[in-house]
Amino acid sequence: MKRSRLGRRSNLSRDAEQLVWLATGLAESGSRTEDRFWENRLIDLTEKILESGDEEVLESALDHLHAAAPRAYDELADMIESRAEAGSAANADTEELLIAAPILAWSRFQIPANTIPAAQLATLRVQLQAHVLAKDVQFGLADYLFSPDQLPQGYCETRRFGATLGQAAEQDQNLRVITEGMPETARFLSDVRYLLATVVAKRGAPLFRWQEADGSREQALNQWRAQGGAVIATLMPGCAFEVVLPEAYFAASREADRVSRPYSILASVAFLTTTLECPPGDLRAIVAPFYEKQIEEYRIGFAQKNSDQIVHGVVWPLLGAEDETSEATHQIETALRESGIGNVLQLDTRFPLEYCDDCGAPLYPSPDGEAVHAELPEEKAEAVPRHLH
Repeated sequence: MKRSRLGRRSNLSRDAEQLVWLATGLAESGSRTEDRFWENRLIDLTEKILESGDEEVLESALDHLHAAAPRAYDELADMIESRAEAGSAANADTEELLIAAPILAWSRFQIPANTIPAAQLATLRVQLQAHVLAKDVQFGLADYLFSPDQLPQGYCETRRFGATLGQAAEQDQNLRVITEGMPETARFLSDVRYLLATVVAKRGAPLFRWQEADGSREQALNQWRAQGGAVIATLMPGCAFEVVLPEAYFAASREADRVSRPYSILASVAFLTTTLECPPGDLRAIVAPFYEKQIEEYRIGFAQKNSDQIVHGVVWPLLGAEDETSEATHQIETALRESGIGNVLQLDTRFPLEYCDDCGAPLYPSPDGEAVHAELPEEKAEAVPRHLH
């Protein structure tokens, strides 16, 4: 019997429909054998769309599944990310992976985002090879310390950048990044910088040190922190910093987003104690949720113990599936207390997601339950970044 053709889903292209169908099939699969059927077809279609550069198809399929089928959304998002960071190895016997090494940093001065000198780049290669990457891999390391504004935007651009780095990796060489036309970096008190590389290995062989029998993630991080950190210190004068374990590009970016939240609190308290010349115990923090259609983030306003004036603020964005039922408020209070602040006021007020009309800075909760501009005392405000995370 001839099958009836289903009506087209509104606003979805044919390729987007296929992505939705394949991801839904994978999410509902009941066996590894069936998984392979859906995965192979989803890989082929995702690869085709990434190579064509049609970002809109990927985004429309994800948008459709986000509310309609969360499990299928996760399957599709994982597949797109994995193919975008996988590159396109020239040899069928090898595979590539774009990786990122995030660096959390804070400074009263400009946090560098610039070309890495040849000597430091060569030393970083040695430390990555010795402590992070598996024994027999080749890799291409970009000669630039990227700010978040300068990272590849979107899945297709990520794929293209990883492929360019992959060409360098196949020769076990570095990549010279063309800086002309690169976006300017916004100035923040606390921010993240990224080293980017593409790794090439024989298909099925280890990529990372912890995939080898005598390695572990903890050991890799400790060695990278000690040895790689010594090189990074020369690239970031006037900055306090903390390295994050290098990982696959999207996993490393998500981990950087997660750990940068408590780090920004610690950085802010360190900044305030030196700027205001007071111990952390003389500060207090006011925490409140900020909403658009749903909760988007928490904001923390800082004030001195005997004043209601908000002198500084930090945004704690919600990530992934986090909402008002998550442990965000507990995590915020833990980070505040670990930084030395014992006076923490949690407000139940639902603030709108508002920003300053003049400078665009976020407004922060005050002890009076209002959203206000953070302003350092005039005599302390010189040489301080205009926008503060």
